[in-house]
Amino acid sequence: MTTGDATIDLSAAEEVLGTDDERFRHDYLEVRGLRVEFDGFVAVDGVDLTVTQGDLRFLIGPNGAGKTTIVDAITGLARASGSVQFGRTELLGRREHRIARAGVGRTFQTASVFEELSVLENLDIAAGARRGPVERLRRRRSVPEVVEQALETIGLTAARDVLAGVLAHGQKQWLEIGMLLVQDSRLLLLDEPVAGMSQAEREQTGRLLQAVGAQRTVVVVEHDMEFLRAFASSVTVLHLGRVLSEGTYAQVQADPRVQEVYLGAAGATRGARRAGRRASRGTEEE
Repeated sequence: MTTGDATIDLSAAEEVLGTDDERFRHDYLEVRGLRVEFDGFVAVDGVDLTVTQGDLRFLIGPNGAGKTTIVDAITGLARASGSVQFGRTELLGRREHRIARAGVGRTFQTASVFEELSVLENLDIAAGARRGPVERLRRRRSVPEVVEQALETIGLTAARDVLAGVLAHGQKQWLEIGMLLVQDSRLLLLDEPVAGMSQAEREQTGRLLQAVGAQRTVVVVEHDMEFLRAFASSVTVLHLGRVLSEGTYAQVQADPRVQEVYLGAAGATRGARRAGRRASRGTEEE
């Protein structure tokens, strides 16, 4: 593998991750009556959401639908009312670091990695967040097993000594996912993880998320409909801060409300273009 040709060995990832870890078996995200308001503007209005382990859930909707705000509320970045529970632990009202310690991790559209450090050093720092102060100061002569496993899972074993700043775009996103894994995050909230990726990178990222999501609870905020169609287990469609529709990709695609709200603008534009072409042909014939 080279930094210019990012690849993941998914068979190795699936073997490392497995699908039957008892620690995660009863994990689920349960959101009830979530409401977020900014200076009188209601960004999220009474959202209910349940995501279980093994359900690779995608959140979609037009800009301003409330997708990222929901993630911000879950992770403590936005003040909210209602209830957000993960693993039977109430998250609302907790500070960000305590939410992270409860097993909740997130990524952003731009990968947050230490570009001047190597892949291995990035993972080691992330793993250190869960070690005690004495253990962090102790000099280690070997790489922790959890870091070795993460390298294998995200397909960056051969690039372990490469500076993160020179990785391919997709590899940086994989590294950030690996940093969540070494922190033992059991709920992963990913904000547009394939934005700017090549088709090959999107395919490999989707398969990686399926492998990770088989064991953990994963929620993906996404705009790429082809990526969603290929990899989502289930889809929640948001509109104006509320849940509009929920189900499989085929179910939400067939929902007339989704067609009207989420696809209506594009459909109307295509219809207008077709009508314009027909009118133009009619004028020429006259």
